[in-house]
Amino acid sequence: MEKQVEQTYDIMEVCLLAGKVMLQSGGETYRVEDTMMRIAASFGIEKTHSYVTPTGIIFSAEGAEPTKTKLIRISERSTDLKKVAMVNSVSRRISSGELKLEEALDQLKEIDSLNLTFPFMVQVAAASLASGCFMIMFNGGWNDFIPSLISGGIGYLSFIYFHRFVPIKFFSEFLASFIIGLMSFIFVKIGIGHQLDKIIIGSVMTLVPGLLVTNAIRDLMAGHLVSGLSKGAEAFLTAFAIGAGIAVVLSFL
Repeated sequence: MEKQVEQTYDIMEVCLLAGKVMLQSGGETYRVEDTMMRIAASFGIEKTHSYVTPTGIIFSAEGAEPTKTKLIRISERSTDLKKVAMVNSVSRRISSGELKLEEALDQLKEIDSLNLTFPFMVQVAAASLASGCFMIMFNGGWNDFIPSLISGGIGYLSFIYFHRFVPIKFFSEFLASFIIGLMSFIFVKIGIGHQLDKIIIGSVMTLVPGLLVTNAIRDLMAGHLVSGLSKGAEAFLTAFAIGAGIAVVLSFL
């Protein structure tokens, strides 16, 4: 009996670790729940219940008496779809019987410890280039490509910089968009830029919460109302912060 209970706890640890990594890396709520239940079923626990929100996971297993329940807190969230794909790969290997419990736990711990983000300057360079390309996509002129490229890069750089000192996304996004609006206005004022609206729109696109909006809609469609509404609210606050930063600059023109 004690061995069965211990094994149930080990299976739950694997399930929760997989769910934690996916949720912290930008995975959808329904995908997290489905992955945890499939892993548990592959290890012989058919009756499981999970409740996932953006800030926590509650997982219950009926593999042993009494029913076991665990809760973990999610305090940090980012976007790392590579980790989501790696956890999905581990889950598929568990379902096909290729991985044992201990092997799966070791691989998930290794995935959790990985830092797969690109170097800091590569992120800034990519954001800068994306800003210029977005400006062109929104029918801007090539003579505004360089101003949009510079404004977007410095805006994203300031967003990361401010977020390190003030770990509240609303303020860092507000200040970053304010800097983008200010730099765009300066470029137009000195004659380097021409279309202020196109430069601003292209530059702020790297701050737009596209993944949050997508996940919020998908969670709502899947019936996860709490997660969908909370992610939607977070996306709305991000959009409001970006708009407010630009509005402050434009109000002084």
